[in-house]
Amino acid sequence: MARPAFRVDAVLVQAVIAGALSFAHLHDLAAAAGQDGWKAWAYPISVDLLLVAAWRRLRSEGPSRLAWCWFLIALVASLGANVATAGFLDLAHPPAWLRFGIAGWPALAFLGGTLLAHSHSTEDPQPVPPAPATPDPMTEVEREPVPHPRPEHAPIAAAAEDTPALAPAAPVVSVGPPVPAALVDHARKLADDHHARTGTRIDTDTLRARLGVPPQLAETIAAQLA
Repeated sequence: MARPAFRVDAVLVQAVIAGALSFAHLHDLAAAAGQDGWKAWAYPISVDLLLVAAWRRLRSEGPSRLAWCWFLIALVASLGANVATAGFLDLAHPPAWLRFGIAGWPALAFLGGTLLAHSHSTEDPQPVPPAPATPDPMTEVEREPVPHPRPEHAPIAAAAEDTPALAPAAPVVSVGPPVPAALVDHARKLADDHHARTGTRIDTDTLRARLGVPPQLAETIAAQLA
């Protein structure tokens, strides 16, 4: 099995060069501010580690104000050292604010590293249950008609034919619950629509199913429509 040919990654080479230059600039700035020996070499390591820790926090847990704050602080420290060593500051006679900033950096970096490492939550957030779906009020729910036996009037009519007419029969008054006038008007519109579509009168079961009312109320409405 042939081994893959070694290829030089231009991005990696560029990152190594940029890191080495930034490391050297931070070392020179710390040395000019009075931090000599191993202390001057520790400053660039501290700045770069804080920058990497903040960037890793952003990549792993998403954007947060804490991670962005310390990422910008480390970036300004690194970028400021690169600019300061380009001749904008007299490193032979560094200003007092530069000495103050270099001397206070270890405490600031320690605080930032501690917050980035231990401020995240150790427990997973509880999942929020989805809200129950509410039915659409505009959707009409069709109701299945409940079978109801129709009153049989044929035996009564037959009996009436066999009985001699002695006197005019009194009108039969339908006894039932009171029906609002608006409901009667609506039922009459449904009856007219049914008659226009089918050519026949609407029956009580169909009327009750269209109105969604109890059987006794449907019979009372049908009697008023007759």
